[in-house]
Amino acid sequence: MSERILQDPAKTPEVIPSRTVPLARGLSIKLLVLTVLFVMIAEILIFVPSIATFKLRWLEERLGTAAAVSVVLVQEDSESLPRALQDNVLLAIGAKAIAVREDGVSRLLVIAEMPPEVDEHIDLAHTGPVAAMSGAIDTLFFGGQRILRVFGKVGESATEFELVIPDNRLRQAMLVYSRNVAILSLVISLFTATLVYAVIDRIMIRPIRAMTNSMLNFAQAPDDPGRIIDPEDRSDEIGVAERELSDMQRRLQKTLGEQKHLADLGLAVSKINHDMRNILASAQLLSDRLRGVRDPSVQAFAPKLLSALDRAVSYSEGVLAYGRTQEPPPSRRRLRLRRLVDEVQDLLGVDDAGGIEFINAVDAGFEVDADSEQLFRVLTNLSRNAIQAMAGDDSVSVVRRLTISADRIGSVSRILVTDTGPGLPQKARENLFAAFRGSARSGGTGLGLAIAHELVRAHGGALELVESIGGRTVFSVSIPDQPVRLDEARSGLRRPA
Repeated sequence: MSERILQDPAKTPEVIPSRTVPLARGLSIKLLVLTVLFVMIAEILIFVPSIATFKLRWLEERLGTAAAVSVVLVQEDSESLPRALQDNVLLAIGAKAIAVREDGVSRLLVIAEMPPEVDEHIDLAHTGPVAAMSGAIDTLFFGGQRILRVFGKVGESATEFELVIPDNRLRQAMLVYSRNVAILSLVISLFTATLVYAVIDRIMIRPIRAMTNSMLNFAQAPDDPGRIIDPEDRSDEIGVAERELSDMQRRLQKTLGEQKHLADLGLAVSKINHDMRNILASAQLLSDRLRGVRDPSVQAFAPKLLSALDRAVSYSEGVLAYGRTQEPPPSRRRLRLRRLVDEVQDLLGVDDAGGIEFINAVDAGFEVDADSEQLFRVLTNLSRNAIQAMAGDDSVSVVRRLTISADRIGSVSRILVTDTGPGLPQKARENLFAAFRGSARSGGTGLGLAIAHELVRAHGGALELVESIGGRTVFSVSIPDQPVRLDEARSGLRRPA
């Protein structure tokens, strides 16, 4: 069967096309049939002028025979010839009468019986190609009961000969000729189609069939390297298609392998994250008790510890949710960016004693329209990458400074994260926001930039690498304000009377 029907009790039956092509509907059979058909059409186009030429030649032969007989009859007295001899002459030619025209005067030489009328007059010397073809088709399909008057000159003779002849023998000869041509055309068509089929099947159909089978086999087990097509050494379009298919299968196999690894990693992270959330919840309960401790140093650090634990629990829940679907849409509010940057600095624990200077250059009154938790994650990932890049150089003379600044261009808030690190290598710049490929350090995953890029895009903004050279790397976070709907603006401006 060429189709399979899958029945689900809860669904309507669905017809799924078969993955194999029956021989009767394959390209090979179609090619063979079309080749025979086209050759037959070509033979028909050749047959029409051929049958017209056959008719004229047949009539010319009869007129030539009549002319040879007429030469003898002109020298003799045709009336003195016995009637039986005249009938034999006409019977041999198949004519009703023979006449000759000289100096504009016609003379009847031999006559069996004069028909009451002549159906068609044919001037062999002045019959054009179109008239000859249409007359031949007419005689072939509708002739057999007509009387023809055929006249013309024979050879170099100035005498014109006329022949009155029925077309039944002509039509019979044309039918025999047509049958022979049809048989010959069919043989030529089959022979030509076989040759064309053999050649095209070798250079086209077989490679296409091989590519089709390769795609079907590869779809069944895309992780099997043995199912990748082995392209032939060809320079034509088929060779290009085979090489491209082979490259696509290899890339797809590599991508599927990476996706499988990511899926396995995501499953493992989800399991670890589930346990980590429970551990953080316990730590959160224990940290709540620190609020009762009267030690000033504990009182100073307890709120920061609680805030960090709250964020860790929130991130754990977010990772689990991300494993199920995607990042949640941003819940945007007006934020004071300078305070958010201070929280980033507190979380990272950056201070001058560690050899890295953190500068919060954001104006105290600068506001940004964004999700606080997601923007916090963006700035944390960018800052952590910058700190890790600068931490690799322990020289006391090297300036290690991380600066976060912001400005506004119209309705777009732009945040700049600048560091004095060594800059990003070329490989990291080529795969900047690709997970597991865009890391700038050995052993890194590149997830930080990938996550930051996704979160910024969710705000309708853009995360860009502005500059990266030795001693200066600048990332730009551009976030546009939310558009204000006209009806909300009007309702907000209304005041009670």
